[in-house]
Amino acid sequence: MPTLNWIGKEKVINHHRDVPFCVLDHKYSFSSEKGESEELTNSGNMIIHGDNLEALKSLLPEYEGKIDCVYIDPPYNTGNEEWSYNDNVNHPKIKKWLGEVVGKEGEDLSRHDKWLCMIYPRIKLLHRLLSKSGTICISIDDNECSTLRLLLDEIFGKSKFMGNFVWRRRVGSSMKASWVSLDHEYVLVYSKDPDTAFVLGDARDMEKYNLKDDDGKKYASMPLTVGMTKEMRPNQWYALKHPSSGNEYWPTEGRVWCYYPPTMEKKIEENRILWPEDDPKGRRTTPRLKSYPEDAKRDRKPISTWIEESKNKVNSDDSYIAKVGKNQEGTKILKEIFNKSVFSYSKPVSLISLITEQFCPPDGILLDSFAGSGTSAHAICKLNKEDDGNRKFILIEMEDYAKELTYERIKNVILGYGEGSKKVEGTGGSFDYYDLGKQLFIGDNQEYLNEEISIEKIRKYIWYNETRAAFSNPTNNSESKYFLGLKDQTAYYFCYELDEITTLDHDLLATIKTKAEQYVIYADNCLLSKEFIAKHNVIFKKIPRDITRF
Repeated sequence: MPTLNWIGKEKVINHHRDVPFCVLDHKYSFSSEKGESEELTNSGNMIIHGDNLEALKSLLPEYEGKIDCVYIDPPYNTGNEEWSYNDNVNHPKIKKWLGEVVGKEGEDLSRHDKWLCMIYPRIKLLHRLLSKSGTICISIDDNECSTLRLLLDEIFGKSKFMGNFVWRRRVGSSMKASWVSLDHEYVLVYSKDPDTAFVLGDARDMEKYNLKDDDGKKYASMPLTVGMTKEMRPNQWYALKHPSSGNEYWPTEGRVWCYYPPTMEKKIEENRILWPEDDPKGRRTTPRLKSYPEDAKRDRKPISTWIEESKNKVNSDDSYIAKVGKNQEGTKILKEIFNKSVFSYSKPVSLISLITEQFCPPDGILLDSFAGSGTSAHAICKLNKEDDGNRKFILIEMEDYAKELTYERIKNVILGYGEGSKKVEGTGGSFDYYDLGKQLFIGDNQEYLNEEISIEKIRKYIWYNETRAAFSNPTNNSESKYFLGLKDQTAYYFCYELDEITTLDHDLLATIKTKAEQYVIYADNCLLSKEFIAKHNVIFKKIPRDITRF
């Protein structure tokens, strides 16, 4: 398989492991019922302000392997640095990061090398956060589409590619080359397991079921042959005989019957063949198949990779066309919300709604780590209202407009915006807003626990490291205050105090109440002999030396 190499790759290929773990600091919440408050909503909806690489790592303890769909709209790297967002690969924060990670040679990188250095560790962390059947959808244009495809092949595997969707972003012409207008962008889609990934598909066209049986049951007249030659399918090349008239029919040249003879006989017995001599109007010249709606393997059809517009026909009497808008739709909606232009090149809500509906289950979690103005959350709120779904969103935005723009936009979407005939009804809902907080480990080699971090957040980290599960406080009040929980017959204890040394000794063991096959106990010191702890199935881990950094 072809591999992608660039200057700086060896410095960033494992950089996601070296990213410091930072805690999330809850700032405030918003809900349609209470407005803004300091209380957690526990809605599962989040906006995180901070560097998206560090923020992605901060999500691991609770969300590793649990994200159903990732949608990102990263910098396109066109070289037009005057644009506000999509091309800002030379952002001061990115340049500073390149200098720290890649070193002095980072100053000599081309913009394509810089872009690949920036995106690689972020996609590595997004891959960890995705569920086993999770799907990642990435908006991109021709500047980096080919390199991104190779990068995704490397991280996900070439067989995990699901499709390259094409979206027309504008109506007017814009010539980049001689008399060629590049009017489209792409959405690359990969999954950890395409066979089990959620894909809704488009509604089937029910208009073809326009015929009726004697009992009024609707069916469609479908071809009874497939495009194979008799040399390719000799067992499907035979004479089909009418059970009463004895007339024989052969497939037309270059085609064979859909079924082998035994299956075809069963179809004849079930009265599923439409014979030419039984047609009162004499329209049929060859046998056809009587197909009922329930015969289809799925009640929907595959979604097309051409997404200028998506046609969904409900039935013959009620049909609609859900159009995917161009870039100006995104700009227009933001202007309606804020009464002024506040953000350039925001994706249209209709595009993200289509992607979300297709690849995020109705009760799934969508993560957008290049949130921008918050179109992904807008699309989810709108879609949930339309189909009574319960999708959750997690947005990450590093720019300072995360509060004044991203937060305010979603607040207005929840409450409603616009006036008069242009008023848009609120979707309802709630979310929590976080800042990326301090590092959990400090020191030149991250050898010390940061005492400014709350014990509760450290406990959460320890539990995740040991169990790869989300933490919840134990409810057994008779247990030691150091008890973290019981999993797979192993009891975990984190004996930690800010202002004193903790010691694993017989007195501490006496406070343990939970029966388990094994005990993992963190403390500053241990006074028990190696023979004693081995005999009683105790594993001692020294704080902070034995706390795993991931």
